Amino acid sequence: MIGIIGKKVGMSQLFLENGSVVPVSLIQAGPCPIVQIKSEKTDGYKAIQIGFGTRKRANKPMTGHLKKAKIKSTERLFEIRMTDTNKYKVGDKIDVSTFSNGNKIAVTGWSKGRGFTGGVKRWGWHGGPASHGSTAHRRVGSAGPGTSPGRIWKNKTMPGRYGCERVTVKNLEVIKVEQKKHLLYVKGAVPGAKNGYLLITKEE
Repeated sequence: MIGIIGKKVGMSQLFLENGSVVPVSLIQAGPCPIVQIKSEKTDGYKAIQIGFGTRKRANKPMTGHLKKAKIKSTERLFEIRMTDTNKYKVGDKIDVSTFSNGNKIAVTGWSKGRGFTGGVKRWGWHGGPASHGSTAHRRVGSAGPGTSPGRIWKNKTMPGRYGCERVTVKNLEVIKVEQKKHLLYVKGAVPGAKNGYLLITKEE
């Protein structure tokens, strides 16, 4: 399962040959150099570590880590676990050429943070009556049994922090690939806000 790091550029739309309109997410993907190859002997599992972008200033630990791959700096590092790492070498670059039109991919990112929210926004509660006589338009109301067991059941939907979670959306389709601009046009929405970092993996 090969993957690449990208940055969410925004959303747009494309017209297909049959005249239909498809909403797409624009992702600037790669090029991503392979920084490290992990093995079962040294790390206990097989994976490749890839980087994305450049930083103006990199600290000494990161500079030393990137020396073997002959890279000065990176914005982000991601690991991709796989069963076979023999075909990859440190210093090799992964770009959008690994994807083609019609590929099915999984996109992982951090969802937008919405802070502390009520149950209506967080869990889609229907809410109480909207008339003037009601005093429970969007309130919690009864939370659980009182006498037995005398506590709120586990997994009860309640107000709390909403968003800012790692989310993976699977089975997304690549509509178009622009190799010169390192752009992927993906059908539908992907997690996170604009300029958020994403991990794109090809589904096998």
